[in-house]
Amino acid sequence: MLSVIDTDKYDVVPIGISHDGKWVLESADSERLALTAGHTPHVDSGAAAVVVSQDPARREIVVAGPGETPHELGRVDVVFPLLHGPWGEDGTIQGLFEIGGIRYVGSGVLASAVGMDKHYMKIVLQAAGLAVTPYLVVKPREWVHDPAAVRDSVKRLGYPVFVKPARGGSSMGITKVHDHDALDAAVHHAREFDPKVLVESAAEGAREVECGVLQRPDGGADASVVAEIVGYGTHEFYDFAAKYLGEEGVVLEVPADLRDEMRDEIQRTAVLAFEALDCEGLARVDFFVGADDRVVINEINTMPGFTPTSMYPRMWAESGVGYAELVDRLIGLAANRSTGLR
Repeated sequence: MLSVIDTDKYDVVPIGISHDGKWVLESADSERLALTAGHTPHVDSGAAAVVVSQDPARREIVVAGPGETPHELGRVDVVFPLLHGPWGEDGTIQGLFEIGGIRYVGSGVLASAVGMDKHYMKIVLQAAGLAVTPYLVVKPREWVHDPAAVRDSVKRLGYPVFVKPARGGSSMGITKVHDHDALDAAVHHAREFDPKVLVESAAEGAREVECGVLQRPDGGADASVVAEIVGYGTHEFYDFAAKYLGEEGVVLEVPADLRDEMRDEIQRTAVLAFEALDCEGLARVDFFVGADDRVVINEINTMPGFTPTSMYPRMWAESGVGYAELVDRLIGLAANRSTGLR
């Protein structure tokens, strides 16, 4: 994204977060920060530390090198939080920006939290009359005290199933389970990422499609063309490596080959899901389309992947909104909204 931001219009301050939680000034080298099959970017925690001011009247970021007294880096107009998973996409960092009175791209605290927690996401979507995949939730005490009851519940749901962290991101910790013999290992794996686990029906034979949603300045929202994941390469499903590492055999069709009425239904449902969660800015809504043409929501991502080859920018490029324009529109939306209740 750094490579397409208009530096005549914006002063860009790249900030990274290291694995040990330190906020640091980062390089503006977009190549160094790129995620590829041969390169996984990381943040150097020994670089200059960054702190977000909690004074809403100032909206500042301050910086200091190791052992130095912090000094003001400058007033921050908008933060673009390109973060996925817990502490990035789940409302926590959004809450920090709200406390500091700093405007930011994307959904607010509640929508981010609900979108990240697939359990409550499904509850909200169902309450809005939208279909979701059949599922059950495995809470920590249930697995610890009565795993046999959990196994029975999963058996009634029917194999195969996907076992996933309830509040995970980027397909981390997910296992496709074909029979009861593999269930325990899959639950333990998911619990490495989140003590609460979601078990979902696998939607066998369904087409896997996605649709982007982009908010308009008037508060309404538009849907992009629909895309389809038609090949996973050597992977059993669209996991982290298939999504992000550019491996061979992963086939994404943008736009998807759909009948007009099916495309229209998916686009309409994507906007309804966006509105049901009270999202802002952007979202990507993932669907299954069954052999009977029934459209079911898999999940909603309030901060989807945003590299030039990610599905969200690609869908909007096919819809007539190029990558640079998309970034500019999202920054503009954030700059023109208030923090706090709205």
